[in-house]
Amino acid sequence: MGAPVTDSKKRRLSMLDGLASTGAPATPGSMMSSNRALRSARDAVDAHHVWDLDPAEIDDDRFADRLDPQDVLDLRASIEQNGQTVPILVRRHPTETNRYLLVYGRRRLEAIRGSGKLGKVRALIASLDDSAALRAQVSENTGRRDLSYIERALFARELLDSGFGSQAQIAEVLNVTRSAVSMAVSVAKTVGPDLARAIGPAHGIGRPRWEALAKDLAETRPDPADLSQIAQAARDAAAGGARTDDSEEPDTDPSVAAFDAVVRHLKKGSPARRGTKARAKTTPLVIGGSVAGTVRKSNGAVRLDLTTVEEGFADWLDGQAQSLIEELHARWKSGS
Repeated sequence: MGAPVTDSKKRRLSMLDGLASTGAPATPGSMMSSNRALRSARDAVDAHHVWDLDPAEIDDDRFADRLDPQDVLDLRASIEQNGQTVPILVRRHPTETNRYLLVYGRRRLEAIRGSGKLGKVRALIASLDDSAALRAQVSENTGRRDLSYIERALFARELLDSGFGSQAQIAEVLNVTRSAVSMAVSVAKTVGPDLARAIGPAHGIGRPRWEALAKDLAETRPDPADLSQIAQAARDAAAGGARTDDSEEPDTDPSVAAFDAVVRHLKKGSPARRGTKARAKTTPLVIGGSVAGTVRKSNGAVRLDLTTVEEGFADWLDGQAQSLIEELHARWKSGS
């Protein structure tokens, strides 16, 4: 462990308070609930020192909360140019000496790990158990406004699947209603992590459109692998500046282009479109008191099926079809 940085205790506490409040919801009640775990983590920081740690000494076994690695590249460039202004938070490893577990600050840690110019990461060290560390991560996660809806939904599902708590308990930590957690978890399960990763964060695509996509997925039941390929192809094309289907300009966000491509693909096979044929009008044809076939009209087309007529009549009709259709058309034109 490196030597402590000689900042004042007051400044360090202010920095921690800033971490607790950055991007938090605006209402006083939600801020209080959101920041409780972060302030508990602040109180557990050892001696309130900021340490220079070797990134290799820090393990990160937390839940993933981001789908796009590009923001780490952008952050790396910023830290290389301006330095790391905000420390990460770690806790001591329960069984290994001189090793730490990340509490929050994954992007900063990954940015510095991947840099050839930065050797140390600035960190605060807190004494937290597994539960307190997870609650601090959850609170820090929900305080950031730059997470997209699907990233938050996947995070909520991971919390539920991990046994963190019930939907009601997760709702309390995330400062949302239980029904919002229930819907988010449902969306995350229906979309699935593979398709979500192929699409990406899709900032700007909010809850209603993700819920509509989940509904289409449940109704059409497409091959997830095919959808992932469609999403990845659209994302790669948009990232390369190519135009996607039905667009006049390249998409500024490749993951939004991927989302739109998946939606378009599902619309082609949606029940609404397939139902057009199902709702086609069918009229029975009767000859001599018995059903001899049907006339079926759908999408502007008319189909005549004769199934139980004498072979001679069928042959005759085949030879007279052209003149008969012209006669019927002329009668329709004359209004008779």
